[in-house]
Amino acid sequence: MQYRTLGNTDVKLSAIGLGCMSMSHAYGEPNDEESILTLEKAIEIGITFWDTADIYGNGANEELISHVLQPNRQKIFLATKFGFTGYADGKMGGFDGSPAYMKKAVEASLRRLRTDVIDLYYAHRVDPNVPIEETVGAMAELVKQGKVRYLGLSEASAQSLRRAHAVHPISALQSEYSLLTRDVETTVLPVCRELRITLVPFSPLARGLMTNTLDLTGLGATDFRRGLPRYQPEHADNNQQLAAGFASLATAKGCTPAELALAWVLAQGSDIIPIPGTKRRKYLLDNAGALDVTLAKKDFEDIDQLLKRFPNIGARYNEANSKLVDRS
Repeated sequence: MQYRTLGNTDVKLSAIGLGCMSMSHAYGEPNDEESILTLEKAIEIGITFWDTADIYGNGANEELISHVLQPNRQKIFLATKFGFTGYADGKMGGFDGSPAYMKKAVEASLRRLRTDVIDLYYAHRVDPNVPIEETVGAMAELVKQGKVRYLGLSEASAQSLRRAHAVHPISALQSEYSLLTRDVETTVLPVCRELRITLVPFSPLARGLMTNTLDLTGLGATDFRRGLPRYQPEHADNNQQLAAGFASLATAKGCTPAELALAWVLAQGSDIIPIPGTKRRKYLLDNAGALDVTLAKKDFEDIDQLLKRFPNIGARYNEANSKLVDRS
């Protein structure tokens, strides 16, 4: 396993993490047995940076992880998140970044995870109704109390990062980042580098699109992607041709599409630790294989040319989800 340093700390994390959301939430039906085996396999191959959130399955994901976390606590660097107040009928509920809500949320997460400390605690979004200084100030109290080791934000703007970091060191920023979603490159990533904050990309495979295994016309009724523009019929032809073309590049490179897509993300900087999500061992191993892929200048050029040929990829979020992304 290769390792990368977490932000402004001396902590070494596996260069690829494991996003656990899909084990209990958003994509298809849960398979707890396979998910447990996937978590155990992750430890075996050295992927010990795990990411969850209290909203995933309304707590079910944290409870699931606890079965493997508890007997292996010293081997795992665990991140979880708070703020969303509920999930039902395929839709997120409200968001609450207040200190009062956070105090309840962290206790509930600790109880579900069956641990006395969370390694990395994120505010899942920036609450527009609560100054970021108040949210992070309350999170910093958790560090003093020994309930949390390091702090992070998710989908925060460059300005919010600066304001938060002035209150307490922010070690990680989690945002969507992939070949198809590169918004953070303009202002957010430069600020992360200035402040020594690790970027933790979620959905680095574009929610499965770049693996060339996603049937855009056959997503399940409860699949989160059914409500996102990028995965709608009007973009299906463009995106399936893009995925097929990318798969051809991967074949020529002697790797899988997932390995190539993750290798691209990893190559954007040693301060980036992607967390591809999966609930299956075979995909976990495929993702880990990206660490063995080295990209040459021509590889980057070929990928850029392909992306230019198929520009109609669609937006990553619908209007409701976009409102929850901090742009202040």
